[in-house]
Amino acid sequence: MFAHSFVSLSMINVLAVPAFIDNYIWLICNENSPKQAAIVDPGEAGSVIDTLTELSITPVAILLTHHHYCHTGGVKTLLNHYQIPVYGPASEQGRMPSITHPLRDGDHISLPFDKLSFTVMEVPGHTQGHIAYFGHNMLFCGDTLFGAGCGRLFEGTALQMYESLKKIAALPKNTLVYCAHEYTLANLKFAMKVEPDNADIRTRLFEAKRSWAHGQPTVPSTLELELRTNPFLRCHVGSVIVAAEQFAERRLASRQEVFAVLRYWKDTLD
Repeated sequence: MFAHSFVSLSMINVLAVPAFIDNYIWLICNENSPKQAAIVDPGEAGSVIDTLTELSITPVAILLTHHHYCHTGGVKTLLNHYQIPVYGPASEQGRMPSITHPLRDGDHISLPFDKLSFTVMEVPGHTQGHIAYFGHNMLFCGDTLFGAGCGRLFEGTALQMYESLKKIAALPKNTLVYCAHEYTLANLKFAMKVEPDNADIRTRLFEAKRSWAHGQPTVPSTLELELRTNPFLRCHVGSVIVAAEQFAERRLASRQEVFAVLRYWKDTLD
């Protein structure tokens, strides 16, 4: 994968630390002295510790979105190096005993730098207790929403995921979406199957290929871009409904059904 990548928001930098084949571990960093960071979904510890050391950054918290190992596997080692709080979903705390601050929908957390705070959103579907963190026009959504896609339904239902995505879709359009995997190219290819005449998807696919060719991540995206190019957020759009009905070979009575068909359709291609 590519080298570290920064996205700057005023005095806050968000650093992508590559992990495994296609994971992102996000570091939410300040630019003040001393440099501090919150670590989002550390699936492994080595690359995080190396980055923190290289850039002289002190970690102040770990934020977890769900229990899957590629998001939590580095927590134990990190806690052996740093005595910091661990935030995560209350309903999955039994699978993540390292959580010191269990969170539920509507909770607020504050990081000890730059008055940075986040609101917790429960977004089940990928797992039953999946949460996301929203604040300062940033959304750290784990495996719920991807670039041009959404997570598989490992534990939750299609209805749960549909409602979770509706909740995300209601956020401000300039929200930056920080997902945890580099799936954008594959997702856009599926989006083209659903809406072959969507010029926004075609343009985004071209730009994503260019980013990938230059060793740059395709995320974060904006929510506005997702609303124009992500079929799972477009279940109310006529062209998406027609495509889902053609695949299902039947009329679909609701947007939830459209979503369920799209998710099943995508699963058959993975």
